[in-house]
Amino acid sequence: MPHSPAEPAPSTPAPAHHRARPVHWLATATALAAVIAGAGLLQPDPATGASADPERPTGHASPDQGQQAATVAAPDAHAVTYPLDCKGAPQAVTATAEGDLDGDGRPETVAAVRCDAGSGTPPHALYVLTQDPAKSGHPRVVATLLEAGRKQTATDLTIRDGLVTASLLGYSSPEVPRYSPDTKQLAKWRWTGGKFRQELTDSTPTGV
Repeated sequence: MPHSPAEPAPSTPAPAHHRARPVHWLATATALAAVIAGAGLLQPDPATGASADPERPTGHASPDQGQQAATVAAPDAHAVTYPLDCKGAPQAVTATAEGDLDGDGRPETVAAVRCDAGSGTPPHALYVLTQDPAKSGHPRVVATLLEAGRKQTATDLTIRDGLVTASLLGYSSPEVPRYSPDTKQLAKWRWTGGKFRQELTDSTPTGV
């Protein structure tokens, strides 16, 4: 299954970091939306054409699935190349969280990724990874929760009871230096109805 970002848009060039103006990193720009559409975690595997079980309820794992979740490792976030253009700089996974997001009894991984540029404050992107059931399967990106084009920094990333939460540090205006975010939002995502639905539950000024 190919990766499907929420709302792709044209990329723009990135000038160098400067204290007097914000850094514009080359990333997909997206608007803030109440609903984030992701690639279906239960979609057919493109390599095999196998279909997901249509009778399997989402959000509830059977006893066998629960036992399987205890033995199956979550996807390795460091074994993936992410759809994040860093203009030649390496990608850096700065935080991960693991848990069963779609109720199939197998854990997914959410990874906070940014460009390892060596200076400035590169924004984060948040990706959901799944592991193909086959023993030779590799982890792959199936959804994007946060686009780097939002120019936010993700902290306190967790998964609990199928709910992904993260604090998003951002900027109230283009004049705010990129090294000093002045807004903070608590964001939550849950897989329901075939997509990740996002809820921004809090937005406050911060002196970070």
